[in-house]
Amino acid sequence: MRRILFLDRGGTLVAEPKGGPMDALDNLQLVPGVIQALLRFKAAGYQFVIVTNQGGLGGPTFSREAFERADKFMLAQFASQGIRFAANFVCPHLPEAGCACRKPGIGLVRDFVNAEPLDRERSAMVGDRDVDVELARNLGIQGFQLGSAGAATWDEVVHALVDRPRTATVTRKTKETDIRVSVDLDSEAEPRAKTGLGFFDHMLEQLGKHGGFKLDVECQGDLQIDEHHTVEDVALALGQALREALGDKRGIQRYGFLLPMDEADAEVSIDLGGRPFLVFEAAFPRDRVGELPTELVPHFFRSLAETLGAAIHVRVRGENAHHMVEVTFKAVARSLRHAFIRRGDELPTTKGQL
Repeated sequence: MRRILFLDRGGTLVAEPKGGPMDALDNLQLVPGVIQALLRFKAAGYQFVIVTNQGGLGGPTFSREAFERADKFMLAQFASQGIRFAANFVCPHLPEAGCACRKPGIGLVRDFVNAEPLDRERSAMVGDRDVDVELARNLGIQGFQLGSAGAATWDEVVHALVDRPRTATVTRKTKETDIRVSVDLDSEAEPRAKTGLGFFDHMLEQLGKHGGFKLDVECQGDLQIDEHHTVEDVALALGQALREALGDKRGIQRYGFLLPMDEADAEVSIDLGGRPFLVFEAAFPRDRVGELPTELVPHFFRSLAETLGAAIHVRVRGENAHHMVEVTFKAVARSLRHAFIRRGDELPTTKGQL
């Protein structure tokens, strides 16, 4: 099936002019980042189609000849970088004409879309106006709005469509905790955790940093009672978020394997096969590290294994409790990092599903 990136013109491919008509050659500046983005899309097998409203084109104040000259100049700039467009659709009608071809109507592209099967899950419309997002909705594809009115940048559009990020957000609210966890397994943005337990936050951030995934955790828990509910429920929400982000698990490495830290080391093995189990062997030399009771460390990983659907085996040795807890979180993170790696679409099992 065809994978199409439908594109608006002004504000998407070329910058909107300041104080001049859209058909003026000296006003045509490419949008920053668009060349690099389209080259990524080209390498991923996308075709490009321009869909633009140019109301009044051909009228007394909007010369068709000048517009076409400017358009030819724009296309040549892209072609010089190896980027060509499968089609270039222009609606010349004013809004009051009520035509079916003006965005967000699909009249301009209906025949093109119907000519061959379209991969609607991976295709998208990118523009800088609400009508572009509405057009995407009418076509049954994803829509991205660039510029000050939208949240997307070209880098974010590439990440969403080409990198196919595995993301999830889980909220969990009980009488004991109110939690929100967001993960992106294909982004290494700096992790952030805010649970009211400083050392626990530090350990969660180790999971994201050394696990190679974006992690954002917020928790309001009943710390006036004790730490148990906060630690347990964060682990349950995090495991659920990771499992949802993994999706059908196609392409993952599935298994992760040892990390030393000063006098301490941790041996960790993980299987993301869908069967939760925990083996945890450690003898911590003190009861707490900061606000975190060391008895809750294995409980955290048991809860994580439960909702992630993972078998996690941990063996920790050392003399310093701080080092032992930290090396455990780092080693689990590194094991997850390896297990999360996605290469191709093969499912790592003979059962047909994980």
